[in-house]
Amino acid sequence: MRIPKNLSILLLAMGSALSCGAAGPLPVELKAGMTISGSVKIKPGIYRLNGTDSLNRQVILIRGNNITVDFNNAVLQGSNDKKMPNEFYGLAILITGDNITLKNAHIKGYKVAVMAKGCKNLHIEYCDLSYNYRQHLQSNWQREDLSDWMSYHHNEHNEWLRYGAGIYLEDCSKPSVNNNTITGGQCGLMMVRTNDGSVYANDFSFNSAIGIGMYRSSRNNILNNKLDFNVRGYSHGFYYRGQDSAGFLVFEQCNDNVFAYNSATHGGDGFFLWAGQTTMDSGEGGCNDNLIYANDFSYAPTNGVEITFSRNTVKYNTIKECDHGIWGGYSFNTDIISNVFTNNRIGIAIEHGQNNRIIFNNFEKNKEGIRLWARRTQPPDWGYANKRDTRSMNYLIDHNNFRNEALCCNISLTENVSGKKNGTTLVSKFLKTDTSVRNISLDSGYESGFVFPESTRREKELQNSKLPGLKKIWITDSNLLRKNAIRITEWGPYDYRYPILFLKKIDSNDVYHFDVLGPKGTWTVKTSKGISGTSSVSGVFPAEITTKKTGPDVNIGLEYSGTAFTDAFGNTMPAGKKHPFSFRDFQPLIDWNVNWYSWNKDQDPNKSYTQFSNVFNNVPVKTEQTNKIDYTWWGEIGRKLPADSFATVAIGRVELEKGLYTVGVTADDLVKVFIDGKPVIDFWDATKYKYDEDTYHAATVELGGTHTIRIEHVENSGYATLIFYLKPL
Repeated sequence: MRIPKNLSILLLAMGSALSCGAAGPLPVELKAGMTISGSVKIKPGIYRLNGTDSLNRQVILIRGNNITVDFNNAVLQGSNDKKMPNEFYGLAILITGDNITLKNAHIKGYKVAVMAKGCKNLHIEYCDLSYNYRQHLQSNWQREDLSDWMSYHHNEHNEWLRYGAGIYLEDCSKPSVNNNTITGGQCGLMMVRTNDGSVYANDFSFNSAIGIGMYRSSRNNILNNKLDFNVRGYSHGFYYRGQDSAGFLVFEQCNDNVFAYNSATHGGDGFFLWAGQTTMDSGEGGCNDNLIYANDFSYAPTNGVEITFSRNTVKYNTIKECDHGIWGGYSFNTDIISNVFTNNRIGIAIEHGQNNRIIFNNFEKNKEGIRLWARRTQPPDWGYANKRDTRSMNYLIDHNNFRNEALCCNISLTENVSGKKNGTTLVSKFLKTDTSVRNISLDSGYESGFVFPESTRREKELQNSKLPGLKKIWITDSNLLRKNAIRITEWGPYDYRYPILFLKKIDSNDVYHFDVLGPKGTWTVKTSKGISGTSSVSGVFPAEITTKKTGPDVNIGLEYSGTAFTDAFGNTMPAGKKHPFSFRDFQPLIDWNVNWYSWNKDQDPNKSYTQFSNVFNNVPVKTEQTNKIDYTWWGEIGRKLPADSFATVAIGRVELEKGLYTVGVTADDLVKVFIDGKPVIDFWDATKYKYDEDTYHAATVELGGTHTIRIEHVENSGYATLIFYLKPL
């Protein structure tokens, strides 16, 4: 009798159980295309099973009801024909059915490790889903690259999947995700239309974008997770953009969730909540009635907490050393209670807020404690602003303590602000207003210690509950309790587990300043090129060294010896084995001649490139000679010159050693790159430009000798950028 494929594993497990008696079923080996429809334990080992080029076809399917699949710490590894994380592809495991448990799985090398669809009472526990897909970042220490920005505004058709995930839950009810680890990826746990779940005691840290993301997901308890260093878009002392990375991402009609006792430090945002496109278009709904309680959101490059166009409670949180402690644009009926704001640029910043309470908070050493304001006009294309009253009004600022504040309250274009018993100690100025403020009455004459208001019923239930995950204590290395501990590499945040030579800056004398970081051990400089005067050639970790650039190819090779460690790609390196690590900054000498041209609607480049290219025969509106193509325009390309509808032509000559090179360009909107008259990059279709990551284009070419490079670029409208890369492989 031929056994149907979808029953094979169930029957195998049953047969094994009968043959082994009380000893239980024999462990099962994983095979590509397998369907598991009964409880099994997997035979330990490393299973190298590549996925497919479609996330609609999984390697392993778990399907049925009342199933436990114990991976027994077996490793499932995909993309075995690839080397770099941005090349990883495929879906490892798809789960469908009810009352299914997946545990003790180690999965890496896929675009998505685990996806569950339509499951009830799903349990995912004690799994390590680290080192799956992540983007190759183009931003560097000196400037950011537009293509690294994330965008989550739409996910009705699973657009988020383009970023990959450790776990992706779609249309699930009452899931439990606990005691899992996801690191070294782009996104940890992503929840889509997933309700009434428990997510607790997980470590989703050091990913390049998101720890936990939620879309149209409500009534979930997110408790006691470690979501630190989910970040990109930061270079200490140079820029702090975050690029929409976050410990928590809460987007589009997510309501009645509890986020409590989590550590989400060093995120692009600690907590990033946005009502969603539905609210922006209709003025209705929001991400409402979420309780954000007793978390640590410190050291965010941008906002410790961002809560916009919604109604929520933010209580008992610690928010230190962020740009904004809380950014609450268009928040309404929101309670901000008993939080600690320390050393932020602005503690609480709210534009166009209404009916908000800011009470019992501690502010210390912020440049500004509270800033409230509004704009005189609203964007005409915002449905929200057209359908709602968006005046800044009706605030209660009461029983707050301000200490060592330069300015406690800065208020403009706002009405109806009241409060009393706000304590001040060593404060330069309590209140700053202007003539646009109406009906304000704030009292700063009371000094007291920190006050804890009475808990609500919901909070008492949380405090007294026996929900799992509340007792786990996450310990953070004290050396990382600062914002400059964020160090972004080309693959995301550095996790301090492997040796690295990290460039901090290049000074005006072409001296490179490095931190030598890594686990316990020693380091030695073994090779160098294009440098001189290195300050130290050996030492222990951590260390600082400098060296002076003498040529266009700065290349330093070092060797590590010491304890065992896990590298940036999840590979384990044994103790005592010599391990090379290096730094390279290849900046070949290229003298560029750059011309800019204006064009009109009759010369539309989006219709015909051939016809449009005649524009390049016109007299340029601007000419420049430079040694680097690295432009970002937020407006005009020059005084009284176009901000939109312009074209750029850059021509340069370069001499290179023979070898393979990556030619890359980030361009908004259209671009072509030619080498010696031959096209190597051709992106001349604006309909293919949907997301910021679509602005980066690359090709691998073999070069050697003298070459002429020609870049043709078109800006349609809005923000514009043009950055050229040339790197040896």
